Amino acid sequence: MSLIDGPSVHPLSGNQAKQLVIFCHGYGADGNDLIGLANYFQQALPDAFFISPNAPEACPMNPMGYQWFDFTSNDPELIWKKVNDAGETLNKFIDHKLNELNLTDENLSLVGFSQGTMISLHVGLRRKLKMSSIVGFSGRLIREDTLADEIRSRPPIYLIHGDQDPMVPFSDTINAAKILEDLNVDVQSHISPNTPHSIAQDGLEIAIKFLSANFLKQ
Repeated sequence: MSLIDGPSVHPLSGNQAKQLVIFCHGYGADGNDLIGLANYFQQALPDAFFISPNAPEACPMNPMGYQWFDFTSNDPELIWKKVNDAGETLNKFIDHKLNELNLTDENLSLVGFSQGTMISLHVGLRRKLKMSSIVGFSGRLIREDTLADEIRSRPPIYLIHGDQDPMVPFSDTINAAKILEDLNVDVQSHISPNTPHSIAQDGLEIAIKFLSANFLKQ
């Protein structure tokens, strides 16, 4: 299995990286869609290395973009297989980058948007070692019915969603937060007012503070 890759931003400080932040883009987008967020995050995290890999599959709905998995099939088991395949790909990428930067899971945070949130939660809750944190914008849990049996670590999580999202209803974030809370995960959520399927300024500021606070705990 070949490794995924994408645009990256080196630590603003010029020092060796002390943290790794991986942005996971949404359906039909690519790594360039989120890597620009690094310009905001690095002011609070000057020693962080940021990377936004392209998802492993070309997106049939947007030939210029990528998808973590295909959810257009009518076969839920096929979709679940694709989710697990994508999870394995992301896990291998995480392991590779942590090794390359001489870091560990406690130095790692995932930031996802939409389908990128779905795969970030899928992977982050099932990794053997607990990572620093996960931020999920405009997403949902996939197959929450299996999570209770499969959860292996409980990183702190912040779920953020726009109240005017026409693609993924914000009720999915409220539902995910409740499920995670019941599984003893340290989870917080925020609904951005007057916000469609996008990242609003209030949500971005919450995410930056959340990642910074959790990295400082290490």
